[in-house]
Amino acid sequence: MTQDAPSHSDMAQPRVGRRTTILIVENEAIIRLELAAELADMGLRVLVACDADDAIALLDADPNISLLLTDITMPGSMDGVRLAHHVRDRWPPIKIIATSGRPGARLGDLPSGSLFFAKPYSPDIVRRVMAPLLKETTQRRAA
Repeated sequence: MTQDAPSHSDMAQPRVGRRTTILIVENEAIIRLELAAELADMGLRVLVACDADDAIALLDADPNISLLLTDITMPGSMDGVRLAHHVRDRWPPIKIIATSGRPGARLGDLPSGSLFFAKPYSPDIVRRVMAPLLKETTQRRAA
């Protein structure tokens, strides 16, 4: 699913870059859809997947994905940590942010250069964490 239509709040939100594509992997539909709407309001192209298998299919199909935002605990063939390592090995330039509401989830389990934040989180935290990653991605694309 892609959400990239502008919303009424586009004028109030900082525009990060229309061409930046983010893949959200989250098995909880409400969280996935709310986060996708918030990021689309920032001017980002948003793809969503409910598990790692769907995410890998999207990554195979779309070379424009710049950032992966994945939950750690999810059903399917692999969890978010394994997905993050798979993405780092197969698509090294993609930035990775992992989230979890479960105790014991640690940044140290993720590939080097990944970021982590705990659930619950606010849209403002997501924007602040993503801003430097998106700026770096945009600068690399322009070079």
